[in-house]
Amino acid sequence: MEKFVTIQPQQIRLRGYEGENLKRKVTIIPLEKYPFKILKVRARNGEEIRFQLEEEKNEKGLQYALTVENQRLQKGRYFDIITLETDSKIRPTLSVRVYGDIKSRSEEEKKKSQ
Repeated sequence: MEKFVTIQPQQIRLRGYEGENLKRKVTIIPLEKYPFKILKVRARNGEEIRFQLEEEKNEKGLQYALTVENQRLQKGRYFDIITLETDSKIRPTLSVRVYGDIKSRSEEEKKKSQ
């Protein structure tokens, strides 16, 4: 199948310690041959993450920046999928997988960070 869109990276890993601000950005670039607009963004679960989609201009036209931020306060792992609904008949939805891995700080690590 011919390529329709560039998504970099195709998945997000939010790894860090409790209390850290963990945020990652994904760039979504429609190919000139197959332009589309993103109409709606939703998370399958959405409890552990917050996300924001912004339109940006580049030299070839429109692209999107999807910023995903961890909301989990305690240690643990989680998984979610962000679905982007488009106006494209070729690919009406795009998906970005989100993996979270939040660790607790040991006493020694807590001392180093103070």
